[in-house]
Amino acid sequence: MEDESMQVVGKCFGSTVVGPRGQIVIPVEARKELGMDVGTRLLTFKLFEGRGLVFVKVEAVEELVNIMTQHVNEFTKLVREIRTENLENEANRD
Repeated sequence: MEDESMQVVGKCFGSTVVGPRGQIVIPVEARKELGMDVGTRLLTFKLFEGRGLVFVKVEAVEELVNIMTQHVNEFTKLVREIRTENLENEANRD
């Protein structure tokens, strides 16, 4: 019986080799599964203290930034509301 709380962290699509011009080939299975075509833009991040790289589609990062911005805006609104309530409460006490 599998534990439903267990989530797959990642998937290995195989290995690749850095070519003489510093290029790598992304395995075809990965490109198909992740919807990567010619021209797909990827951000490249250093990971594991310089022992690894992670590639992330630009649109995925843009989506994440938009979600984070929305949450920050909601949080800012909440903080303003709390400040206003506190100011009103202090004014009523005086």
